[in-house]
Amino acid sequence: MDTNILYIAGAAVLGLIIGFIIAKSLEKGKASKIIGEAEREAKSILKDAKSEGESIKKDKILQAKEKFIELKAEHEKVILSRDKKMAEAEKRIRDKESQISSELSKAKKSNQSLDDKIKDYDYRLEFLEKKAEEVEKAHKSQIKQLEVISGLSADDAKHQLVESLKEEAKTDAMAFVQDRVEEAKLTAQQEAKKIIINTIQRIGTEEAVDNCVSVFNIESDDVKGRIIGREGRNIRAIEAATGVEIIVDDTPEAIILSCFDSVRREIARLSLHKLVTDGRIHPARIEEVVKKTQKQIEQEIIEVGKRTVIDLGIHGLHPELIKMVGRMKYRSSYGQNLLQHSREVAKLCGVMAAELGLNPKLAKRAGLLHDIGKVPDAEADVETPHAILGMKWAEKHGEKPEVCNAIGAHHDEIEMTTLLSPIIQVCDAISGARPGARRQVLDSYIQRLKDLEAVAFGFPGVKKAYAIQAGRELRVIVESEKVTDDKAASLSFEISQKIQTDMTYPGQVKVTVIRETRAVNIAK
Repeated sequence: MDTNILYIAGAAVLGLIIGFIIAKSLEKGKASKIIGEAEREAKSILKDAKSEGESIKKDKILQAKEKFIELKAEHEKVILSRDKKMAEAEKRIRDKESQISSELSKAKKSNQSLDDKIKDYDYRLEFLEKKAEEVEKAHKSQIKQLEVISGLSADDAKHQLVESLKEEAKTDAMAFVQDRVEEAKLTAQQEAKKIIINTIQRIGTEEAVDNCVSVFNIESDDVKGRIIGREGRNIRAIEAATGVEIIVDDTPEAIILSCFDSVRREIARLSLHKLVTDGRIHPARIEEVVKKTQKQIEQEIIEVGKRTVIDLGIHGLHPELIKMVGRMKYRSSYGQNLLQHSREVAKLCGVMAAELGLNPKLAKRAGLLHDIGKVPDAEADVETPHAILGMKWAEKHGEKPEVCNAIGAHHDEIEMTTLLSPIIQVCDAISGARPGARRQVLDSYIQRLKDLEAVAFGFPGVKKAYAIQAGRELRVIVESEKVTDDKAASLSFEISQKIQTDMTYPGQVKVTVIRETRAVNIAK
């Protein structure tokens, strides 16, 4: 059994060896066949590559030859253009050389001619110098002979001649000046009259004198009763808030507002109009409406100033000066509305400056601003003359020196330094001298009421002061924190005594001191 297994195993091993040998031989045959085919294929590829390389080589050689030909042609073109430019440059150089040579020859001829002329001039100069010496000798000899004949030296004779000529010229000049002065006096007076008359004729304005009373129209007596309020509390509140006296009488459908200050009167009128339109009339509402109306009037003042400067064609005016111009609407000068007066003066100045050949725009500017000193911001400014105060404000806000001098000199407070100043003075006089333009009495009356209020403001603790009833009553509102009830009584007496000693007035002045205490709390 074991022996059979060994035989079988040996046979198997032998078979494997024989199979391996046979496989190797077969594989070798196949490999030799594959190698042969590969060699044949490689030879074919090499042959094809050689033929393709030859063709590529030929193509590249042809391309290189074509490129060389193109480059050669371009190079030849460049060389030809350079040769052409060089030929042109050489031609220009030859032309320049010929031109320079011709100019050199001309210069040589000119130099030769100049040398000849210099020699000639030197000869003539020498000849003239000799002649001048001979003339000088002859002149001196003649002067000596004249001195011997006349018995005077040359200096004395010259001095006498000059003096005689001076006297003669002075006489002629005096006669000429006298004739011209007389002629100028006649023609200047005629021309001045002509200019002023033409100016006045071209500027015609309406004249309306401001008064101290405004009439507020109402629809019915029921509205009048609501304005009065219970026991007159609404009227007292309006008077305390505005400083205007409310006169309610038997005149149907009308209430009279009396105050010398047109701003206060306008605030009271507008406030009443708003209260009547709204229907709610009580002290708290009155104070609220009056405050809003005061702000509205301030804004209206600015708008009036802007419209005025636009109408007159004035540009670049400082905002503060525009506000002062608008404030003039509510001021009067001897009963004449200050804004209307200033507008008229500006137009007159523009026309007159144009007639005289001056700058009309600058003249209008000075004419409009000449009375801005009459609308002072503070009571302290009242003491300064309005012309000087207006000049200071104009200088402060960058106006030109000509305008400032015209403002300050229109009442002769300072010396006039420009031609614009007398024009402003003349136009101011023309505007104020129109028939019915001004009232002296009204202005003095308003000044007396202002002085009456100023007396009250001179005491400590005074909050507001209003002169009412044509100056027969002074109503003073004091601060309750600073003035007690006892002090209020003594303050009333002190104010009345100061008015009595310092002021002159007809009749009597009633001094009423009002002290009001309020307690206000807010529920949140």
